[in-house]
Amino acid sequence: MRGLRPLMLAGLAALGLSASGPAGAQALIADLTEHLIAISTGFTGTSVVLFGTTEGKGDVVVTVQGPPQDTVVRRKEQAGGIWLNRGEVTFNDVPSYYAVAASAPLEQLMSERSLARNGIGIDNLRFAVPPSDSKPSREEVANFHDALVRKRQQLGLYPERGGTVRFVGDRLFRTTIYFPANVPTGLYQVQVYLISDGEIVNAETTPLSVGKTGMGAEISEFAHYHALIYATLAVIGSVIAGWVATLPFRKV
Repeated sequence: MRGLRPLMLAGLAALGLSASGPAGAQALIADLTEHLIAISTGFTGTSVVLFGTTEGKGDVVVTVQGPPQDTVVRRKEQAGGIWLNRGEVTFNDVPSYYAVAASAPLEQLMSERSLARNGIGIDNLRFAVPPSDSKPSREEVANFHDALVRKRQQLGLYPERGGTVRFVGDRLFRTTIYFPANVPTGLYQVQVYLISDGEIVNAETTPLSVGKTGMGAEISEFAHYHALIYATLAVIGSVIAGWVATLPFRKV
């Protein structure tokens, strides 16, 4: 089935494209060369190619979001040589990974308002703050939000430089999505937008799964379902490793 997709894209382009879509919308078809990234021992990162075709001229924007997770951001300050927590904010449904690629700079394709409304671009990511007794101020939320984004950028999970969507002719396009070695596992959503005259005229979502394989997957699964046993074995292993390391220095 996967091998039929490129043929379908080429066929639609040759026939003038007759893909289904919302009434009055330009047709859009997109797919990935792979729908599964397998993380095994020695994984150093990988790339996946997204390709597609459009009806007529238009620009394309691609966003990639990793599985959402609740995240606690803490501010630490040093007092008397000791690092202490000086406040924290919890954010809900934070994308564990976020990347964007476009056929032109985002600010040239859509207005700031449209980008913000559709949550396109790192600057337009909005994380929800759950209700709490000590609700932080807007300024505090903004500061912690920016700190979280900077940390994810440092880890390579929110690439600062956007990717490039390249057209082959007027209709066929492609882009390469890079995933670092520390990419989180889970189900990803690859969203493809077709832009015309500053507006989104069509969109398509393609899933991508990232998972561990081999011994790493078995260890991860064991640690998840048997956390106490795993922690105990890890401590015992550390003690044995430390003891073995001291053997060469013992006097006979």
